[in-house]
Amino acid sequence: MGNQKLYKGSLQTIILKLLEDQDKMYGYEITQKVKELTKGELTITEGALYPALHKLEEEGFLEAEVINVGNRIRKYYKLTKQGEKETSFKIEEMQEFLKTMQQLVNPKLSLE
Repeated sequence: MGNQKLYKGSLQTIILKLLEDQDKMYGYEITQKVKELTKGELTITEGALYPALHKLEEEGFLEAEVINVGNRIRKYYKLTKQGEKETSFKIEEMQEFLKTMQQLVNPKLSLE
């Protein structure tokens, strides 16, 4: 993707959707899943990911669980009930935004 700045406003939605699909994930796993799903077109840096995870946790949308895996400690994130509702809202909001953008950039291929 030519412009990584485009995804910054979507980062919370991306995280919430992945956690909805995967149940629980740790940070590095999230970055790798995004890279895999976008065939390397989108990469999330730790510097962007962890502040977003912490903000979502502070807002009550995520809860974290620390698990000792072998000799490593991993912090897994999962949606709270409030996070499940927020995920639905964010996805709906993103779909509306994409529909509006499609109407602006290519009205002939509009999704309506």
